[in-house]
Amino acid sequence: MNTALKALQLKARHQVYTLLAGHNLSNLRGEGYDFAELREYQMGDDIRKINWMITAKLGKPYIKELHANRELSVVVTTLMDGSLYFGAGNSKQQKLTEVATLLGYATQQQSDLFTGLCYTQEQIDTTPPTKQLYHIEQFSQTLFEVPLLKTTLDTKDAIQDLFNRIHKPSLIFVIGDFLEEIDLSLLAQKHEVIAILIRDREEESPKALGEVMLSNPKDESKVETYFGKRSIEKYLSKLKEHDEKLIEHFSQHDIRYVKIYTDDEVVGKLVSLFV
Repeated sequence: MNTALKALQLKARHQVYTLLAGHNLSNLRGEGYDFAELREYQMGDDIRKINWMITAKLGKPYIKELHANRELSVVVTTLMDGSLYFGAGNSKQQKLTEVATLLGYATQQQSDLFTGLCYTQEQIDTTPPTKQLYHIEQFSQTLFEVPLLKTTLDTKDAIQDLFNRIHKPSLIFVIGDFLEEIDLSLLAQKHEVIAILIRDREEESPKALGEVMLSNPKDESKVETYFGKRSIEKYLSKLKEHDEKLIEHFSQHDIRYVKIYTDDEVVGKLVSLFV
């Protein structure tokens, strides 16, 4: 196995069993056996849930909530093409792999069911629903090694395929750089969706380069141009407009999101989603 990949997996596993301990991926509540909380009765609550002993003691009706007695289905989905081929040492692809691997280990550590789906231009790589580390680490290796240069993913087709594949209500993480328009509304109607944006800081704070040859990593087309102050202002204006539209879309459909840069410590960003 690639030594860089092995180091990434060891780091992710260490963080899950130390820093992420106690942080649940999703706090489901419903019919079950484990006590969640005691709260005052509200209009519309099922009267069968009233705890009559507590009600008698406190003089007003109280409801006993229970943790859902069911296994959580966690689906980690990656949207990958040439736009991830950016930065020194292919850092965006590596950071995406780290995030997905950490989520896989966290799912397994909580004894929940993990499914991994990797969408690229050429194929869809999947794991069976699993609790086995072997499948999680094979998925991690696929993400780390999949060739992305000169590839373009149709995100609309990918999301439609994901919706058709996942029948059981699930917690779905969608990981990519989200630099293209995307519609997650259909997915969010059925599942709990969390978007994880992988970015390089230089994508959002580019430097003036002067006369330069720019290459598109999706098709390797090239253009000679002058990349100076005015070019940067125009680029940043379009990026800001795109991201504001993206965040509004997330807000409209109750999709939680987090942005993770290639130089970020992943675990700290993920913990903010779980609390």
